[in-house]
Amino acid sequence: MNLALTAGLAGGCIGLGLWALIGAVALPFRPRLADALDLLDGQLPAPEQTSGVGLERLGSWVRIRLGRPVTEATSRRLRLIGRSIDRHYANKALWATAGLALPWVANLLVGGGTTALIWPTAATAALGTAGFFAPDLLLRGRESASAADNTEALLTFFDLVTLERLANRSSSQALRSAALVSDVAVFADIRDALERARLEQRQPYPELRQLADDLRLPALTDLADVLALEDSGASLAESLRARVRELRDAHLTAAKIAASSLSERMTFFMVIPSMVFALFFLLPPILRLLAG
Repeated sequence: MNLALTAGLAGGCIGLGLWALIGAVALPFRPRLADALDLLDGQLPAPEQTSGVGLERLGSWVRIRLGRPVTEATSRRLRLIGRSIDRHYANKALWATAGLALPWVANLLVGGGTTALIWPTAATAALGTAGFFAPDLLLRGRESASAADNTEALLTFFDLVTLERLANRSSSQALRSAALVSDVAVFADIRDALERARLEQRQPYPELRQLADDLRLPALTDLADVLALEDSGASLAESLRARVRELRDAHLTAAKIAASSLSERMTFFMVIPSMVFALFFLLPPILRLLAG
């Protein structure tokens, strides 16, 4: 197959895919009249609608078309890094598209379009599938780092709450003022929890405990338990300071253990060059002994 025909087929496939993508995402959807009447009668459930703009709109469309529910672990990891579910599905679609297009581009650049089309077709399916699941694997790999970053943010949040308490503010006022300082993901989640508690006209501590369970951040539960002591008339400033010191010491110990584990793993790779260098001196006499 010559280069012009291969380039024409590849260009046609890419153009058709872009046309279908733009038509599905940008153009309005027109339902059938029978489905619309059934929906008005209550015989059909209301369908999900795409939302957002740009990549989030693309991700919303992919999520609705696939109909695959997001697992609890994936939802928690996305909340830890402050990424929406629709943005995650948009990344999956982009990675899958890159995996589908890469074999054909490589075939044109390396083979010049003269090689058989068997290996690009097989590689397209494999790379497309791998690209679709690549964001999930990357998100899982970032989980420990995200948890450490959010713990650091929580410790800073504790310091801010302590300063607000020293300024004679109530626990609820101290929490709201401290949560407004930053826009990182954990601060935004705390603001949402506090706003839900305010609208429901109840104490914010159950919402903070539920948020700590959802994100698996036990330090936030400790903060809620200490601040709940205000109802008993206890002095909270010193209790907060002591608890923050304990949490910082525990976080520092965990960081030291992780650093020591990483150093031990690096030691193995440091030994390999020494062993190779030693073989340069040991190999000649060994070969002479074997030859003699």
